[in-house]
Amino acid sequence: MKRNKQENVEEPVSSLEIRAFRPDDAAGVVKLFKAVYGDGYPIRLFYDTDAIIKANEVGENHAIVARSSSGEVIAMVNLFRSAPYGRLYELGAGLVLKENRKLGLTKRIMNYIFDEWVPQRTDIEETFGEAVCNHPYMQRVAIEQGHFETALEVALMPVEAYDQEKSAAGRVAGLLAFRSHRPHPHRVYVPEAYEGQLKFLYSVLDEDRTLLISDKGLPEGESSEGKVTFFDFAQVARVAVHRAGSDFGDYLDNVEKEAASRNAAVIQVWIKLSSPSSAAATEILRQRGYFLGGVLPRWFNEDGLLMQKLFVNPDFDSIQLYSDRARQIFAMVKKDWERTI
Repeated sequence: MKRNKQENVEEPVSSLEIRAFRPDDAAGVVKLFKAVYGDGYPIRLFYDTDAIIKANEVGENHAIVARSSSGEVIAMVNLFRSAPYGRLYELGAGLVLKENRKLGLTKRIMNYIFDEWVPQRTDIEETFGEAVCNHPYMQRVAIEQGHFETALEVALMPVEAYDQEKSAAGRVAGLLAFRSHRPHPHRVYVPEAYEGQLKFLYSVLDEDRTLLISDKGLPEGESSEGKVTFFDFAQVARVAVHRAGSDFGDYLDNVEKEAASRNAAVIQVWIKLSSPSSAAATEILRQRGYFLGGVLPRWFNEDGLLMQKLFVNPDFDSIQLYSDRARQIFAMVKKDWERTI
């Protein structure tokens, strides 16, 4: 077994402890992120011990850590809220100290999460992962843990996030994969422009849905409502559209103006597929240069449709994918992007 350089002793796998976060882990979490990413990780929460403790206390974040026999945090995976629906948790911000990467810690932590921890939770109904595509490892782990790929985010993360380890030459894509833990059958209104693509994306999901064709126009006299979040370091704007009204075009104008003022490289728009007028909203996005990203199960509790627009040139050749299904999603996303150029 590889020698742990910091402790200068052999670290038997059996001596490692995997468990849920405790407040005395916070300083070790910060130390771990600095060791792996320097100061370049875009989620600043992980550099603030008080914020880490608070986020875990209130349920915004659930951290699962691996500690060495000396008490050092050497690996972790987080589940955190990043979608509009609070019982859908993102599985991410997973990392392992470089000298401990041959111990299979990520897989062991994932096994603990899904075999022991999640089944005991009542606040987690669905989980998803946003696996980076500069390597296929986390994609494989997500699939092994029962998640199904449903969307590809092109040019999501800036190269600066990977400066510490020099693992990317340009902006990095993200592959989204979802798993249901507590089913929620519901209707999905499919935009006809993407009927074939969505039928493929839904074909493997193990949760009942009724797929209907969206055939309603945008509601007259109703204003659009949504939440816009900017990630300035990543140069990404994300728009959760809770209602697309008759002024949806004007709403997008305002979003894009602010995105331009903040030098956004990517705008992502999430459309509710529970709305019979989802196709009308999607068509406005298509006319403005947005292209398909994929399906977001339970995003609003009901499903969402990811549409995306780039202000940088995507490097499709650099995207590494693990599964045949992911490569099929890649092909449909790239083809729809080609429509915009």
